[in-house]
Amino acid sequence: MNTTLNATHDPKLRSWVASANQAGCDFPIQNLPFGRFSHGADAAPRIGVAIGDRILDLRRAGLIDTDDMNALMAATPEKRSALRALISQGLAEGSARQPEWEQALVSQSAATMHVPCRIGDYTDFYTSVHHATTVGKQFRPDNPLLPNYKWVPIGYHGRASSIGVSGQRFKRPQGQTKAADAAVPSFGPSKRLDYELELGWFVAQGNAQGEPVGMGAAEAHLFGVTLFNDWSARDIQGWEYQPLGPFLSKNFASTLSPWLVTTEALAPFRAAFERPADDPQPLAYLDSEANRSQGAFSIELEVLLQTAKMREAGEAPVRLSKTNSTRAAYWTPAQLIAHHTVNGCNLQPGDLLGSGTLSGPEAIEAGSLMELTGGGKQPMRLPNGEQRSFLEDGDTLVMRGWCERPGAVRIGLGEVSGTVLAAG
Repeated sequence: MNTTLNATHDPKLRSWVASANQAGCDFPIQNLPFGRFSHGADAAPRIGVAIGDRILDLRRAGLIDTDDMNALMAATPEKRSALRALISQGLAEGSARQPEWEQALVSQSAATMHVPCRIGDYTDFYTSVHHATTVGKQFRPDNPLLPNYKWVPIGYHGRASSIGVSGQRFKRPQGQTKAADAAVPSFGPSKRLDYELELGWFVAQGNAQGEPVGMGAAEAHLFGVTLFNDWSARDIQGWEYQPLGPFLSKNFASTLSPWLVTTEALAPFRAAFERPADDPQPLAYLDSEANRSQGAFSIELEVLLQTAKMREAGEAPVRLSKTNSTRAAYWTPAQLIAHHTVNGCNLQPGDLLGSGTLSGPEAIEAGSLMELTGGGKQPMRLPNGEQRSFLEDGDTLVMRGWCERPGAVRIGLGEVSGTVLAAG
């Protein structure tokens, strides 16, 4: 578990890239998240690091000799940490690398961002007990939280091919639905389209099939985190999800933020992993002293909505909800790795583990419209007079995340946005 602070975390550190030193910047020199970008009409994607409002092209800067992010992610934790140190040193004020590296900078506004890496497999977990309870009440009023929830990290295997990067535009999904008073199902566009506020944890080094990863080594297999919106068609889900779980209601689109914030960058924002005293405590294979003391990460998360009408009027998105990952997540990233591999499953570099919808205990901390509107029965009134029970065509959903605490420099996860288009 990489919890040690080093020179790259120094809050006094400043960069010769002036925009990285501005207050409130998502990408100060203490962050250095990785992503894939292209620049120019025919340019192939390259690996870069965000610094202020720029991108450092790592290959052009002479730091790597590959454009394969998955190969970089597969490096040992020691090699990844050493690369971060070199990048930090070269971008720091007074660095002799400045004249050379200025030629390796690209403006973020002029770059096209891509999905951060090649995602081989995607597993979506269900780590928020508050979300599980609230949604469970709507699907199973008599038994909202199933008895296994507090013992085992619940997850299912999702679809990797439809995961896109921030700015994704997708058509409203179609499928079967069945009204409560209908004798037979009908086919058509989803009328209860929703978002899910999640974090996406990416696998670094993999493990051999048949060799579980224990809690002591789990975080060595984590590369970093992105914001993740796992769009959901609730009406399709309600008809199809029993007995095997979500299918067409989830696999039509999911959207990632473009930057992978490393677990090393998050070291100053670790937190204790605490369960209520009367809840079951994790079984031995999901438990460790290090995980209990600092296995969680404190990440602020917010959701904003901009309707087509707001966009036409030049109005900014409005906040729908805000929470913190420590208030929302019932399991830590290390526990997700340990559980996923305990049966011998082999993870690979670039695999994605979705946290599941992150909802805090208060109503305003809900991570989906299904929760915010009571399943659509209590529509939200927006400042411009519009109402929303679920998402409508033309709606743009924005999620933002950041870490902050006294004595540390604010670290941003950037944002992830996506827009709903009409079915067709």
